[in-house]
Amino acid sequence: MHKFLTLNDLDAKGKRVLVRVDFNVPLDKKTNEIADDKRIRESLPTIKFLAERNAKVILCSHLGRPDGKVVDSLRMDKVALRLGQLLGRKAKKLNDCVGDEVKREIAGMNNGDVALLENLRFHPEEEANDENFSEQLAELADLYVNDAFGTCHRAHASTYGVAKHLRSAAGFLVEKELRVMGKAMENPDKPFIGILGGAKISDKIKVIENLLKKVDKLLIGGAMAFTFIKAEGKNVGASKVEDGQVDLAKKLLYNKKIVLPVDVVAANHFDANADSKIVDINDIPNGWLGLDIGPKTIENYKEILKNAKTVVWSGPLGVFEFEKFANGTKEIARFLTTLKATTIVGGGDTAAAAEKFGYAGKLTHVSTGGGASLEFFEGKKLPGIEALEESYKKFK
Repeated sequence: MHKFLTLNDLDAKGKRVLVRVDFNVPLDKKTNEIADDKRIRESLPTIKFLAERNAKVILCSHLGRPDGKVVDSLRMDKVALRLGQLLGRKAKKLNDCVGDEVKREIAGMNNGDVALLENLRFHPEEEANDENFSEQLAELADLYVNDAFGTCHRAHASTYGVAKHLRSAAGFLVEKELRVMGKAMENPDKPFIGILGGAKISDKIKVIENLLKKVDKLLIGGAMAFTFIKAEGKNVGASKVEDGQVDLAKKLLYNKKIVLPVDVVAANHFDANADSKIVDINDIPNGWLGLDIGPKTIENYKEILKNAKTVVWSGPLGVFEFEKFANGTKEIARFLTTLKATTIVGGGDTAAAAEKFGYAGKLTHVSTGGGASLEFFEGKKLPGIEALEESYKKFK
């Protein structure tokens, strides 16, 4: 298991604590207001813990992709406002994330105050993991906490570089993500069932290979299923296929743990209101494309899942954004809430689907990191976690 400090190991009283949070919230395309504040809410336990222990809490995050330039629509003001509402106290937004003015503002903070730095990615040095920028961030604080699991797979200045210079700890959210997902990947209660969906096999090759070593069965859905189905020599109509991955899919199918759909909901074109019908996997009409798993497949998958003790799910099983093609994802999400099992959803679209259908709160764990959870399921070391481990050795 990972060896790093946690919040309970820090004496934060009177100290300046730089906390990397993941406030990269979705913004409404029309109004530019916050569309979903889940990521802010997830960080509250760590922020409150430090503020209640009389630390000076200095939060830092990125928002969107400003590509190293100041973009007014991606300033952190609206995030600070929402954070203040959720905390029930003011969270002061600073005008930059490094420099003398920021240092002066922090010097004026009282114990228990909360401040939010400006968007880190307004500086190109953040994503470049620039050593000088890392030092400038570290100069703002006495201690560092990483509570941004969603960015732990990035070796950026605020997730990696800064931990070299300060005694560092994992926040409650990062600690929880690693504890729950770590147990599933290292020592799962059996039977252990994996569910993979989404569009491309190429995005998930490493995940498939790693999960096949650990799971009892691997259930496949989403568009990626059609590359496997084509590899079996079946006609997939106009369904999305990665032709360059068909040979790999053939090799993977030698592993009898992989379970594929036996029927699909097919459509005559890719549209929310397209004509649709349920067809056997052998009978997809030419010109039609599969956009969801069918009812027999749902029943098959439930039968396999019903005795599971651990379930890991990454990637929707159909085009859940379209009501007609959401049933597979919705039904499997609902069924998981009835199991006496550890049920884990990787972030990204799968988490969005679980939220949309109202099942997120009834699952054991819905990860806040899409890319980070995917790399975790691949068995990769996450740079943000490695940085905490290195800091532990250096500053313990």
